Amino acid sequence: MELFGTAGIRGSARDRVTPSLALAVGRAAGDEHDEFVVARDGRETGPALAAAIEAGLESAGATVYRAGQLPTPALAFASQGRHGVMITASHNPPQDNGIKLFRDGVEYDRDAERRIEERVEAGQSPIEWDEWGTASAIEPLSAYCDAVVEYAKAMGEPLDGLKVAVDCGNGMSALATPQVLRELGAHVVTLNGNVDGRFPGRESKPTPETLADLRAFLADGDFAFGIGHDGDADRAVFLDGDGDIVHEDTVVAILAEHYVRASDVADPVVVTTPNASARIDERVREAGGRVERVRLGALHEGIASALDAGEDGTSVVFAAEPWKHIHTQFGGWIDGPASAAVFARLVAAHGLDALRKPVTERPYRKVSTECPDDRKAATMGQLAKTLPAAFPEATVDTEYGVRLEREDGSWVLVRPSGTEPYVRVYAESDDVDTLVSEVIEIVKTAVAGR
Repeated sequence: MELFGTAGIRGSARDRVTPSLALAVGRAAGDEHDEFVVARDGRETGPALAAAIEAGLESAGATVYRAGQLPTPALAFASQGRHGVMITASHNPPQDNGIKLFRDGVEYDRDAERRIEERVEAGQSPIEWDEWGTASAIEPLSAYCDAVVEYAKAMGEPLDGLKVAVDCGNGMSALATPQVLRELGAHVVTLNGNVDGRFPGRESKPTPETLADLRAFLADGDFAFGIGHDGDADRAVFLDGDGDIVHEDTVVAILAEHYVRASDVADPVVVTTPNASARIDERVREAGGRVERVRLGALHEGIASALDAGEDGTSVVFAAEPWKHIHTQFGGWIDGPASAAVFARLVAAHGLDALRKPVTERPYRKVSTECPDDRKAATMGQLAKTLPAAFPEATVDTEYGVRLEREDGSWVLVRPSGTEPYVRVYAESDDVDTLVSEVIEIVKTAVAGR
C-alpha cells in the first residue's frame, strides 16, 4: 500500500482522504508513539477528519492535544518534543484534504511513512478499552508567533513602518503572518485575510495568475514588497513593489547567502533540490558555503544526510525548495511566516533591489516530454550516458535524475515525473531555447529506445 506522496497523504476527501482512512492512520501512528498534537487548516472537511484522527490515536492508547485551526508550521512548532498530525491539503482545491505527520518538529521520513502504510494495510483493532488515551485542548499559536518574532529580530533591521501587502488566500497564514510582521513594526495590509476553507478570494495555490489581485494592488500602491501564501502557510511567494513575482530561486539565493554569511561554522551547508537554479550555488559559494541536493519533498532527509556525511564543523544553515524554506536555526519544518519575517528584516536592512542585484537571473524553462511509465527506467538509464556525452564540458550528477551544470552557470535537469507519464526537463541558460531544444531531442531518442 502506498499512501504517502512527497508531502504526506493528499487527495479527495470523498474518495481518498476519508474519515475511515484518517481513523486507520491515527491508529497506526498511535500504535508506535504515545503523545500527539492534532491541528487542521480551514477546509470544510477538516473537523471530521481531525475527529477521526483523534479517535484512531486515542484507541491506540495515545494522548491527544487538540490544537484546532493552525498554520502547518505552528503545528510543527507545537510537535517539538512529541509528535504531531496536521490535517491539510496545502494548496490543493477545497474538495481535497490531507494528512501530514511530524516527529519533534520534523516531517516523518520515508521509513516512518512505510511503517504507517504497513499498519494501515494490515488493519488494527483498538486496544483494550481501559487503555485508551485521553484528549485535551491546547493553544500554541501565540507561542509560535512570539517565537517567530524573536527569531527574526536577530537578523536584518527593524521594520519601522515598512509597508507590506500580504495575500493570505483565505488560508491559515491569516492567523500568523500579518500579526508577526506588525509585531516587528511593519505596516501591513492584508488581502483575503479571513480563514475560509472554500477559498472564495482566489485559488489556494499562489501563482502569477491567482495572485493577480495582489499584483495589481502592489502596482497601484506604495509597498516595499508583497507576500502570497498557500492554504496552510508553509509556502511564501514574494513580489516586488511593482507587483512582479521575485523568482523562487532568487529568493532562495538571497536567504541562503544571508545564512551562510551569518554563520560562524567551518562548513556551512545549504540543502536544496535538483531543480533549483545554479544561482543559489553561485551565491552560496561566494559567501563561503556549499550546496547539497536532495529529492523534491525530502528537505528534512537532506538535512539529516548532510549532517551525517559531514565532519566536525558541518552545519546545515538553510534548506529550501521552490517557495518552501526551512530555517534550521529556528526549527526543522517548512515555515512561510518565518520566511516572511526574515525576508522583511533583510529588505528593511538593504532594500529589495540591493538584495537581488548580485543574483544572476538567467532565462528558465520547464518542458515535459511524453514517456510511458514502463519506459521511464530504461529512458533514464540511457540518458545517464547520452546527456553527459552530448555536453562533455558539464559537471554531471545522476543521483536525482540527470543534472548537468556548465562553467557559465547554465544547467539542465532531466527527471521522470513521479505521478504522470512524462519526463521533465528543467533548464536555465542565457540561450535557454537552444539548450532545451538540444536536450529534448536527446530525451525523445531515449524514450523511443533508439
